[in-house]
Parts: sequence; C-alpha cells; structure tokens
Amino acid sequence: MLPTSLSAFLRSARLRRAALLVAIALLAGCSIAKPRTDDPLEKYNRKAYAFNDSLDKAVVRPVAVGYRKVTNPPVRRAVSDFFTNIRMPITIANSLLQARPKQAIQSSGRFLVNLTLGVGGFFDPASQMGIPLQENDFGITLARWGVPEGDYLVLPFVGSTTVRDVWRLPVDSYFFDPLSYVSRNHDFHYGQYYIPQVLYLVTLRARAIDAESFLQSAYDPYAFLRDAYRQQRLYQIYDGNPPADVIEQMQGLKDKNFNPDELLDEQQKWEKKNPQQPASKQ
Repeated sequence: MLPTSLSAFLRSARLRRAALLVAIALLAGCSIAKPRTDDPLEKYNRKAYAFNDSLDKAVVRPVAVGYRKVTNPPVRRAVSDFFTNIRMPITIANSLLQARPKQAIQSSGRFLVNLTLGVGGFFDPASQMGIPLQENDFGITLARWGVPEGDYLVLPFVGSTTVRDVWRLPVDSYFFDPLSYVSRNHDFHYGQYYIPQVLYLVTLRARAIDAESFLQSAYDPYAFLRDAYRQQRLYQIYDGNPPADVIEQMQGLKDKNFNPDELLDEQQKWEKKNPQQPASKQ
C-alpha cells in the first residue's frame, strides 16, 4: 500500500509520460543485468529499516495477528488466492514487455480460469489443471533488458527495493494493477478505495508471521533481509536458475575482503549473547 502523497504523485501526467519514455527506451537490447553486492546507502537504509520495523511492531503486525485470530486457514488462503489472481495482469503485461509470449499466454489462461471457475479468484483451480503460477513485475523487466540493479534501497512504508526495482511501484501500480485502476476511476468517500490495498498488505504480513523465526535467529536482521531480498530477485530474474558466477558475485565470494570465517565467528558470538528462546515463547 502506498502513502497518500505518493499515490497522488503517481497519478501526475508528468510521471505517466516519463514512465512511458523509460519503458520505450529500454527496449533496445536484451541482456541480464548483473547484481550488486555493495551497500553504499547502508547508513540511510538502516534508519529506514528501523522506522519500518517500529511501524510493523506498533501497527502492522498486531493487525495481522488479529486477522489470523478472526479467520481460519481456508479463509486466509481464499483471500490470498484472490489477491494473487487479481494482480495477474501485472505479470501478463511485463511478460509481454519482456517479449515472452508463452509466459504471457500461460498467465492469461491462469487468470481467466481462476476468475471464472475459481469464483472471482477465491479458489485456485488453475494450479490443479497444471497451469503454473508465474510472478513478474517491471523491475524484472528492466533487469531482463539490461538495466543495472543499482544500490540496495529501503523505503519507508515500502521496505526492500533497489534503484532499479523501485520503478515497479509507479509503473505496475498505475498501468497494470486492476485494484489501482478501480480506485482511480470510482468516486469513494472517506478513503474506502484504500481498503483493498490495506487488506492486501495485511494478508501479506499475516503470511509472513510463520517465517519470523528465521529473522529472529539472524544476528543482523537488516543484512538478513537485504541478502534475502537480493537472492529472491536474482532467482526471479533467472527463472530459478541463476548462473554460478552470478551467485558468487551476489554472495561476495569474489570480493577480496570477503572472509567467511570472520562472518561465521560473528554469527557464533551473536548466538552466545542471544541464546534461542524455547519454541513455545517464539
């Protein structure tokens, strides 16, 4: 969910023209952009991460926990399937921008099957029919056309991204997201048009609660999330099969200052200072 000021900015004609020009200019060649392993914005990023973490603990997580208490797994799964399907046009459009018609056709078929047989997308018969779920966005489109990743970036209210991936926020949200289209073209009172985005955010956060133990076990949660984000994006760009040399570059193995023994020692020192709590308390 984007802040009100950002949503208004995304609607400006200037941004629409700029986004179109950028998208057209990028279609000049097709090569995979190499990932980056440095973090020159770390000082700022850690402050933004601390802000987001405080906001999550004070507002977002309690709401997500309450959502899990008042719903059961089938209901949560149905809501999650609905948002996954309703956002499928984002994947379809970016598959076309990447000149991948086969993926676009598969995603279109999945979208239509779940929209009809799946009762608006609340059920997922497409998976039972063997139609794979593919997720795509404008950040991946830029990467596939050779745009460098740029610096890792943490944005308030948004979280992890990069200088390249941050473009998916305005482009996907404005041009390809049906929820954004509905909110722009209907007159709602008291901000009801934000309800779907809020529910989508709560749904994502509720799904992440089960994975919190991984973050709790990390001696540096910021670095853990940064590396996890980069790895996830890398696998998405290469369809789950990134080259070995690209993985080594992302992990810093080609860095002369990289010392795995030093990292292991830091992890062990942190574990001694922060013994793991029993599973019942976690």
